[in-house]
Amino acid sequence: EVQLQASGGGSVQAGGSLRLSCAASGLTSDDYAVGWFRQAPGKEREGVACISRRDGNTFYADSVKGRFTISSDNDANTVFLQMDSLEPEDTAVYYCAAVPFVVPTSLARAATIDFYAYWGQGTLVTVSS
Repeated sequence: EVQLQASGGGSVQAGGSLRLSCAASGLTSDDYAVGWFRQAPGKEREGVACISRRDGNTFYADSVKGRFTISSDNDANTVFLQMDSLEPEDTAVYYCAAVPFVVPTSLARAATIDFYAYWGQGTLVTVSS
């Protein structure tokens, strides 16, 4: 059984930082892509960042570029999302998702919900002004 678990959320003031983790288990291969999505109250889920474990390529939404960094600890089967200079607009439930044997070739593709096969339950990030 494939499982993804997102953790590391919390409450911070604007300008603060958080580091989210996405731990994967049950995957039969390390050839997969992992994406981070977020969903704010009353809004649709949107793509934030993505990393390909095959080639190491990363993608970022314009709204977080320069502030968020996605990385992978392959030995621990964990993907991280380092979030710096947080803004109230970043408040949302953050989800991680994974898909095996597929390499995203564009931001638009990496941010498509249907691209991914597995999803975690999400972790809440609250940023106050």
